[in-house]
Amino acid sequence: MDASIVIRTYNEAKWLPELLAAVKAQRLEGLSAETVIVDSGSTDETLAIAEAHQCRVVHIAKEDFTFGRSLNVGCEAARGESLVFISGHCIPVGEEWLANLIQPLREGRAHYVYGRQEGHPLTKYSEHQLFKKYYPDRSVIPQQDIFCNNANSALLKRVWREQAFDETLTGLEDMELAKRLVATGRRIGYVADASVLHIHEETWSRVKNRYEREAIALRTVLPDVHVSFWDFLRYFAAGVMLDSGQAIQDKVFLKHAGEIVLFRLMQYWGTYRGNHHHRRLSAQRKEAYFYPR
Repeated sequence: MDASIVIRTYNEAKWLPELLAAVKAQRLEGLSAETVIVDSGSTDETLAIAEAHQCRVVHIAKEDFTFGRSLNVGCEAARGESLVFISGHCIPVGEEWLANLIQPLREGRAHYVYGRQEGHPLTKYSEHQLFKKYYPDRSVIPQQDIFCNNANSALLKRVWREQAFDETLTGLEDMELAKRLVATGRRIGYVADASVLHIHEETWSRVKNRYEREAIALRTVLPDVHVSFWDFLRYFAAGVMLDSGQAIQDKVFLKHAGEIVLFRLMQYWGTYRGNHHHRRLSAQRKEAYFYPR
């Protein structure tokens, strides 16, 4: 088996059919691929959809879920030489997504790669700006830093067997692994022509929680990074001003002005809280971080 597409799911019925249809439409050009669903207790139609698309399904208990643990369960079940990770609310763009994403792994140019992410019509305006910032239109293989994102990525299974994902982190398990791989001489790459639409449909409290749990994890990945209250104010003001300027240029400022303020407030307030108030996760807090109400 050349590739295993590992998808973590929890109540992903809304977008999973479109995702799996896009996976089925990939031009494999002689490659063999399978799809492995790692489900953590879905109560909607997720499992029925997976079965209808002939996916292999493995399960992880909801109370045992972390991003790293879920991925490790999926990697262990996978039979492919290349492990491909995509979020259950991402949609591959084009029929060459899979082949393009794993090509640097097959050619030996990288050991761990991540692809481009683009916004969807439902994506918040400020998140569109973040996607443009972190996922440019030119590939970098290998890259010099440890940035990586498992919403759209691929890893050699033999490398995963040597260094699995950290199961204790509240997020950024991708960057933490990339940091360890770079330290041992492995190469990380960015593949611009392997793109997905990333669809976040979150309440404002969920946006805050996402950035808070990532900031908690960042204390492990980059312990020298500290975010003060003054930093929070500066970053919030700068984010609002930059997004507003772009929205004015795009002639959509009045439509998105309030949303811009709220997104950047939740982003940087969550970052400040997660970085400044490090604490052990309670069961209640874990539930809030990982599962929508």
